[in-house]
Amino acid sequence: MALSGLPARNLYAVRTWLYILAALVIAMVAVGGATRLTGSGLSITEWRPVTGAIPPLTEQAWLAEFEKYRQISQYELVNKGMTLSEFKFIYAWEWGHRQLGRLIGLVFFLPLVFFWLRGRIKGRLALTLLGIGALGGVQGAIGWIMVASGLEPGMTAVAPIKLALHLTVASVILACLVWMAAGLRDEGEPAVRSEPVLGVAPGILAGLVLLQIALGGLVAGAKAGFTYNTWPLMDGALVPPGSVLFSVTPLIENFVDNLALVQFNHRVVAYVIVAYALWHALSVRRRYGSSKAARRASAVAGLAFSQVVLGIATLLLVVPLWAGLLHQIVAMLVLSMATVHARLSKSAA
Repeated sequence: MALSGLPARNLYAVRTWLYILAALVIAMVAVGGATRLTGSGLSITEWRPVTGAIPPLTEQAWLAEFEKYRQISQYELVNKGMTLSEFKFIYAWEWGHRQLGRLIGLVFFLPLVFFWLRGRIKGRLALTLLGIGALGGVQGAIGWIMVASGLEPGMTAVAPIKLALHLTVASVILACLVWMAAGLRDEGEPAVRSEPVLGVAPGILAGLVLLQIALGGLVAGAKAGFTYNTWPLMDGALVPPGSVLFSVTPLIENFVDNLALVQFNHRVVAYVIVAYALWHALSVRRRYGSSKAARRASAVAGLAFSQVVLGIATLLLVVPLWAGLLHQIVAMLVLSMATVHARLSKSAA
């Protein structure tokens, strides 16, 4: 990405803005996780991108919103008899999640216009940022499609595959923001490169983390974390029998709807990531000593290992709110660190 001619202070401002956006995306994912774990995601039954920013302000307005919720299957099959005060609690989580999305939109577009008018972003950087903005708009639509899947008759929660897609797109947006911010640091520094080029290994590691987040979305959507709450064995075996892992017909549906296979896949990829991250960290340290690249690789490996330990604890404790949220937040930190490492280890462009 050519940025010649941009003063260093301008790059610093743009980079800071991108990291602020990344932090807001992580907060958005965390609030989304809390919304899911508290069963709040279906409390708002309409998609009103503009007028929905204002919550009910009168008792009559609250009763009207509550009545809409009482018409859906989740209320009838799960929360029948819920009081208005209990409804207000779950409504607040979903409203906060949507409100944070609106805030991210403002924090993205207002500085974008400012930096563009001041000439601080242009060319490929500007086009890439517009692409991220468009992806953010698509993410909002995916969020509503996800919620709408849970409003269908007989449904008490959103479709797991749509929840996984929603989480994955949020993670892709986060990775794009962090990649760009880290790249600006590279390109704003002197032309002499001090970072070693590490080939494809850091990119593969970041890709594995993104895959694991998608699998985690399936676990969350299917509530697979509330079953097989033992480790290292799963239902008494390291590898459950095929009759358990592939009990659903057609075969492909096992990867989304079979709680055993969904959780098993998440476990296996976690082991693969830790093993790969440790191998990569040792390889870089053996070749480059205590360089920045080696320290970054070690940080990714340490975060990945910590995430696995946290995931095991979350499973054994049967997904308490605090553990589920922390597990989701640390996943975003692992992805962010892996993305930074991949970007700074990439050959100059």
